[in-house]
Amino acid sequence: MAITGVAVGSAGLLIALAIVHGFKLTIEEKILGFGNHITVHTYTTQPIFRADTLSTFIADIPGVDAAQPVIYGQGMVQAGQLVEGSFVKGVDRDGDLSDVRSYIISGTYDLTQQETGRPGLVMGARLARSLNASPGNTITVYTVRGGLSANNMPEIVQFTLTGIYETGIDKFDDTLVLVDRTFAYRLFNIEPPVADQIDIRVSNLAAIEQVQQVLNETLPLPFYTENIYQAYSSLFAWINLQEQTIPFVIAVMVIIAAFNLIGTVLMMVLERTKDIGILKTMGAGDKQIRKVFIMEGLMVAVTGLVIGILLSLLFYYLQTTYEIIPLSQENYYMDTAPVHPKLSDFFLVTGVTLFLCWLASWLPARIAAATDPLRTIQFGR
Repeated sequence: MAITGVAVGSAGLLIALAIVHGFKLTIEEKILGFGNHITVHTYTTQPIFRADTLSTFIADIPGVDAAQPVIYGQGMVQAGQLVEGSFVKGVDRDGDLSDVRSYIISGTYDLTQQETGRPGLVMGARLARSLNASPGNTITVYTVRGGLSANNMPEIVQFTLTGIYETGIDKFDDTLVLVDRTFAYRLFNIEPPVADQIDIRVSNLAAIEQVQQVLNETLPLPFYTENIYQAYSSLFAWINLQEQTIPFVIAVMVIIAAFNLIGTVLMMVLERTKDIGILKTMGAGDKQIRKVFIMEGLMVAVTGLVIGILLSLLFYYLQTTYEIIPLSQENYYMDTAPVHPKLSDFFLVTGVTLFLCWLASWLPARIAAATDPLRTIQFGR
């Protein structure tokens, strides 16, 4: 039972750590792949004038891989009789700086002029389901800047839905449509080279904050920057909360399993009191007696650890191959539990488990070493 307790506890902790790491890695990949690494805005209500010049200047800054002017605003999208609110993002005809192409689940990522004579449009899966739209359907987009009045009527442009993407994150899939920036100018009734923001992709994801610092020192007022960790701070905070708390809760299993050894080794001491007395009368010292029972406890720990590690490896294989634990994508942003084991976790769990098991074996071993030989022999009769 002690071996089983250590095995289940260590396997549970390793599996929990792998799942938490998998959650963090998967969500970070989605956010970093779809969101903008850094975005340049203005403090004023005015758009960015000469955005083409500014984006060219930013693209030459060390660490910046690409920069692109973007038109961004609210609008309404209609498919048939169904209408939904959305955010319209006007990007280069060849595409924006995100990795949205890898998330296309239906159709293709194509913002160019279609055979229908209408330009292409790409939208999220949840929005497409709300509109009951599929690739090839006509999508009508309505936008208006400022208050609606007789002199400020909505701009209307029709598109052909060419692609539907799905990241599993509502913020991306539920409200955003991507169009060619040329038609976004028309929708929002502005002239190039004006833009609402400058999207920036960095060369090294680990250097996002360093590049942002350089931009903050380089760009004059009224410009300011926002990195992806600031834009989606709530999501990253949720990830970090899970990574910090779940392993702590699961680690209690290992602690309980290790301290079950106290009862197990103590029972061994009671069952072998006569043997302890004989060994001590033959000249065995307290240190030798203590060592016997500590080694017994460590043997239980090592056996349980090996079984636990094998169980965790079996789980990794089954989950990766057969996806035995499905998830609700609406709640967890993915349809299956991700696993990402780290070698450091194996060393950490092994070290902590062995230490706790040694600690749990030490008390019964000390009791065994402190027994009186005469009384133990009499007790064994």
